[in-house]
Amino acid sequence: MTFVEQAERARTAARALAVLARAPKDAALHAMADALAEAEAPVLAANSLDVDAAREAGTESWMVDRLALTPSRVQGMVDGLRSLAALPDPVGDVVRGWTNANGARVRQVRVPLGVVGIIYEARPNVTADAAGICLKAGNAALLRGSSSALNSNRAIVAALRCGLEKAGLPADAVQLVEGDRSVTGEMMAARGLVDVLIPRGGAGLINAVVDGSKVPVIETGTGNCHLFVDASADQDMALDIMLNAKVQRPSVCNALETLLVHVDAAPTFLPRALAALADAGVTVHGTPEVVAYSAAVVPAGAEEFDAEYLSLDLACAVVGSLEAAIDHIRAHSTGHSETIVTADRRAADTFTAEVDAAAVLVNASSRFVDGGEFGFGAEIGISTQKLHARGPMGLPEMTSTKYIVDGDGQTRP
Repeated sequence: MTFVEQAERARTAARALAVLARAPKDAALHAMADALAEAEAPVLAANSLDVDAAREAGTESWMVDRLALTPSRVQGMVDGLRSLAALPDPVGDVVRGWTNANGARVRQVRVPLGVVGIIYEARPNVTADAAGICLKAGNAALLRGSSSALNSNRAIVAALRCGLEKAGLPADAVQLVEGDRSVTGEMMAARGLVDVLIPRGGAGLINAVVDGSKVPVIETGTGNCHLFVDASADQDMALDIMLNAKVQRPSVCNALETLLVHVDAAPTFLPRALAALADAGVTVHGTPEVVAYSAAVVPAGAEEFDAEYLSLDLACAVVGSLEAAIDHIRAHSTGHSETIVTADRRAADTFTAEVDAAAVLVNASSRFVDGGEFGFGAEIGISTQKLHARGPMGLPEMTSTKYIVDGDGQTRP
């Protein structure tokens, strides 16, 4: 089947989904979850083929981690689909409404986007999350995963389509787009067949889609996430947040990449932080002020403060003030998630007001910036742009709006 044929089938499915009430969509999500749970063994077997091939090809460990599935990660996909079914349906929500002086009644109502194309690297869990969110919001999904996860994605999509068929909905609401790079080009050129594209992956992929697409793009972003430990910070809290944000899963976009420490906190905090990071296997790349605290610190080049390591590496600097920390973040941030640990409410308010990012956190780990953690059930990705959607993208972000005007014969004077 050609890509154009797939897209046309997706448009047909999207028209059917757009008019569905909540109940059949929720029933389909439960059926998809059941089918995926039943397919755990073939999904894990398919994933093993992908993981083995990646390791043999010398793929970096952080990419292998993103690619790998485990029983708990499959269960997470299943739970994500079920949690989506429990959430309110955004389609039909009235964003605002009023009655004009002439009696015409105007409502702005949420509607599906239509056909959503997702282009993503590794991360086979994205396949289930994206399919479920698109379905609940009344959209058809064209899923273009990377070749490194092809076996995994085939097995997952087969299960999801089986669930759709059992629920009586069109299986073409979820399709895996296969083929060489020319197919990706077809997706990006398919204006009129695909309503929106969402790239999810590294900077190279995202930039290629943003720069080359004729289809509207919702831009997700990379994560050079900062943690600033203020002078007034509870240092035990700061240590816990730092380790969680850096170590729990370093290969994801909301992991900590740069630690900034106020000069007044540095003498007591940095020795503890550097020891804890070393115990966790983290290599710290620091400025001369940081190197002075430990011979284990690697001198950092200027470019390292722009790095998204996605590994057990961390850039670190001492800053002279809150304002200096904000200036550093402005210079190096990718606009994803930025954190301050402080006991000073005025400092917290200044930080949240002046730091420009999709998520700004006070006394909480950046690992919390996730659709599931926010209560969205799952997420398509984390948008770092400023149009339409920003931050974790859940159900409302997978809708557009239209105006409905009810009149009694009104005409414009």
